[in-house]
Amino acid sequence: MKKKLYLPLIIFLALVAAFLVQLQRNAQGDDPKTLESALVGKPVPAKTLTDLLSTKTFDESLFKQGKPLLLNVWATWCPTCYAEHQYLNHLAKQGVPIIGLDYKDNSEKAVKWLHDLGNPYQVVLKDEKGSFALDLGVYGAPETFIVDGKGVIHYRYAGDVNERVWQEKLQPIYQKLVGAQ
Repeated sequence: MKKKLYLPLIIFLALVAAFLVQLQRNAQGDDPKTLESALVGKPVPAKTLTDLLSTKTFDESLFKQGKPLLLNVWATWCPTCYAEHQYLNHLAKQGVPIIGLDYKDNSEKAVKWLHDLGNPYQVVLKDEKGSFALDLGVYGAPETFIVDGKGVIHYRYAGDVNERVWQEKLQPIYQKLVGAQ
C-alpha cells in the first residue's frame, strides 16, 4: 500500500527530469523548429501532382532541374505563411528557385492569394488532400525543404522563412549545394 503512495511522486519527478533535459537542449542551441526528417538524404517522393495555375501535371522530375531549389509548403489558412510570403518574393527576385506546395487548401483562395501578394514560385503544386505533404512528413505549414539538383532532400525547416532563418539556416546549405554543381 505504501508503494502506491510514491507512484505520483515518481511520475512527477520523471516529468520534471524530462522538462529539464529539454530546457538544457534548447539552452545549448538546439532549435525545436529544426525537424529531423526521414527523407533527408533521400529523393523527393514520387507522385504526380497538378499545377495550381493550369492543368499541367508534374512528377518527381520537377525536382531534378540540375540546380538546388526550395520546396515551400504553404496555405492561405496559415497566418505564418502570410508572414513569410513577402520574404519568399524577395528570395525569388534574387534568383532562388522555389516550388510551392499548396497544402490542404481551397484552390480559388490560393490563386487569389498569389494574384494579390505576388507569386514567388516557379511552379505551384496542388495538394488538396495533403497526400504529398504526408509523403514528405509534413505536419503543418509552413515547412521548407532544400532539394539538390538531383531531387534529393538535404534539409527540412518548420516555420516561416525570414531574413534571419535564411541567413543562419537555409542559405549556408543552399549555397553549399549551388557551389557543388
